[in-house]
Amino acid sequence: MAASGEPGRQWQEEVPAVVVVGSCMTDLVSLTSRLPKTGETIHGHKFFIGFGGKGANQCVQAARLGAKTSMVCKVGKDSFGKDYIENLKQNDISTEFTYQTQDAATGTASIIVNNEVKTLFNPAPAIADLDPRFYRLSDVFCCNETEAEILTGLAVGSPADAGQAAQMLVERGCHVVIVTLGAEGCVMLSETEAVPKHIPTEKVKAVDTTGAGDSFVGALAFYLAYYPSLSLEEMLKRSNFIATVSVRAAGTQSSYPYKKDLPLDLF
Repeated sequence: MAASGEPGRQWQEEVPAVVVVGSCMTDLVSLTSRLPKTGETIHGHKFFIGFGGKGANQCVQAARLGAKTSMVCKVGKDSFGKDYIENLKQNDISTEFTYQTQDAATGTASIIVNNEVKTLFNPAPAIADLDPRFYRLSDVFCCNETEAEILTGLAVGSPADAGQAAQMLVERGCHVVIVTLGAEGCVMLSETEAVPKHIPTEKVKAVDTTGAGDSFVGALAFYLAYYPSLSLEEMLKRSNFIATVSVRAAGTQSSYPYKKDLPLDLF
């Protein structure tokens, strides 16, 4: 994901402030009382199709907060791909660089580029042997506890653990590391700081946590683009709050709040 921009930019301009490079996935969601065992068939009590994919999720959240956004991705030349492009348009996201291909089905193609702007990198799905250039080239490196474990080999079950993982990632060349911890908020560490900082979040009763991490990243991209004068800590506090709003409703993108539904002091 890339974020660039200045406060006060006019809406009439075509240049997006937040450009997301990532995946657009169609979610086929079945709700069941429990997970089936291997080879077992069980009854579900609800089924729905939704729009997902980490990149698109983050782009939608940034757009709903008011960011001028663009999605760079590839979908299949199929009904899911057609519906997804329409979904992006309905969220006021530019689809100039959203392509359709007959060579693959929707949800199987993704693109990674370095476009020489402020970059917020979310290494998902994480791989242990991530190209080391990603650490050095990302302005902000943001991962969740599971991704941090895969990348560092350290168990991450607490803010203290996350701080140790963040320290290892900084040693690999990251300028700023953020490790998200779900209900525990997040931990941040920069190359100029010696001690990681835990930023807690409000405790809420969650209805559905699917996509909450993407809500957080999308919100952070919005603040990086439109409120660059804010401290990173303040950006993270506000992004934490927006993510907690998303977990109070069911679904992924359908749970993401719009700017008009959020407190004015977030903007």
